[in-house]
Amino acid sequence: MLNQAEAKVERGNVVLVGFESSGKSALFRGLTGYDTGEESNFRGSTIFARRGTWTSEYDVVDLPGIRLRDDSQTTQLALAEILESDAIILVVRGTHAQVELPLLLETVNFDRKRVMLLLTFEDKATHGLQMVADSYSERLGIPVMIADTRNLPPIRKGMLLRAFEQAKPIVRKPVLLETPDLLASKPQQTWFEHPIWGRPLAILTTLLVFAVPVMLAFLLSQWLQPIVDNNLIEPIKELLVNTPAMLQTMLIGNYGMITLGWYSFLWAFPVVLLLGISIASLEESGVKDRITDALDGWLRYVGLTGRDLVPVLSGYGCNVVAVFQSRVCSACTRKSCVSLITFGSACSYQIGASLSIFGTAGHAGLFVPYLFLLFVIGAVHTRIWNRKQGPLPTPLYTNKTFLQKPSIRAIFWRVRAVTKQFLFQAMPIFLLICLVSTLLELTGTMQQLTAWAGPVLHIFHLPAEAAGGIIFSILRKDGLLTLNQDEGAFLQSLDADQIFVLVYLASTLTACLVTLWTVRKELGWRFASSLAGKQVLTSALSALCLAWLI
Repeated sequence: MLNQAEAKVERGNVVLVGFESSGKSALFRGLTGYDTGEESNFRGSTIFARRGTWTSEYDVVDLPGIRLRDDSQTTQLALAEILESDAIILVVRGTHAQVELPLLLETVNFDRKRVMLLLTFEDKATHGLQMVADSYSERLGIPVMIADTRNLPPIRKGMLLRAFEQAKPIVRKPVLLETPDLLASKPQQTWFEHPIWGRPLAILTTLLVFAVPVMLAFLLSQWLQPIVDNNLIEPIKELLVNTPAMLQTMLIGNYGMITLGWYSFLWAFPVVLLLGISIASLEESGVKDRITDALDGWLRYVGLTGRDLVPVLSGYGCNVVAVFQSRVCSACTRKSCVSLITFGSACSYQIGASLSIFGTAGHAGLFVPYLFLLFVIGAVHTRIWNRKQGPLPTPLYTNKTFLQKPSIRAIFWRVRAVTKQFLFQAMPIFLLICLVSTLLELTGTMQQLTAWAGPVLHIFHLPAEAAGGIIFSILRKDGLLTLNQDEGAFLQSLDADQIFVLVYLASTLTACLVTLWTVRKELGWRFASSLAGKQVLTSALSALCLAWLI
């Protein structure tokens, strides 16, 4: 008798194949029930192949969107996965099937694969879509269905499964019949497509997406700080007044886990939360895609394309995630994109820490020019150090996405992931930094580091006591918060110019160690070390110019 391992039937893989924004991720969620497949409406959203259970016999795999004649890692991943698959569901926008289906059939090798075709965006197409589906089924010899993948009721899921069970190899690839205009409503025309005002509006929208939540977070933190200080922190200090000196230093000293840890949470968490909501809304609505299209021309002066802006903007949430998302970039622009991410994309922790420093020092207004300068010098840095890249790719086919009202559930799931990462990964690490800082202070190591750094920092017109914040910001960008030592007394002793140079230098001197490690894994040690060295040079020279100019 066969044992269980021998009797177990290997599960097959059904891959979802289509161009970007065709509805694959929404279909994945509908078939599997996994919220990780929540529908998204911006290009490059599916960075990794997501796998989930569909039936007792099949797993379904959501592949990155295919791009025509593209050398990006995501397209190569998709094409490789197709070769290993058992069956394929072609996902094509029904509203644009006449153009997209022939291109997809020419791009992907479906030989000897069981194939089914799903025409999506049923809600955006005319009633003639079913006639087109029947015609395609007859000519290709495979089952064809139509659906709105964002709304798959159980009955429609059952119909889709029964249709898939009839999947078979494509018997021929004839020239498909020309179809009537199937668009019941065309993708909305917006001011982002305006030839004159489109690009300035895209930049303004991007600034507002980050400026509004950051300003709200600042006002909230500013309002909460004295309330919590008076009603929580001060009582805790009084409670610990008779405890051993070592314990007091660790908990409520200059780098105490309660005093400094509270500053970290108070100033960083509202930024992470509100910025997460803002970015999720931008992505889910499709506006982010329109912004990247509008800015494509200007980004080419930097050495990037419009689609490279998606990872750069993602870097404002987390640089590590952004480096992974750079897989959507062409091979000739990916290194430039990563260079801009590590220098100019201030992650949410860096934003929260910087805002805290400026606020504690009494110069909150410096935050806006600081963020602007990061991106401008980051763009110049990227262009200077990546002059030898190949010619920039020109897309052979672009598809304008529909704008849609973002669902609260989709935003919730995105923001939940961000807040969990902050609470269970970022905060514990920062509390550990507080503990290490305390030990360095108790052993005299911090004083020694300060003495060594003094002559160097003097060149930038900065006091030696700033060394700790710069050192810990290399470990993690929110390590900058150690400058809030002694409840902000040190920061308040500096003038506005010194504060600005200090925050700029500390946050740009190098990417955090986790980001550099991720770059090493993705692009190799040689590039990661070269990237770090070039960034140190750019940061030091630009900070020196700032120090002597202002």
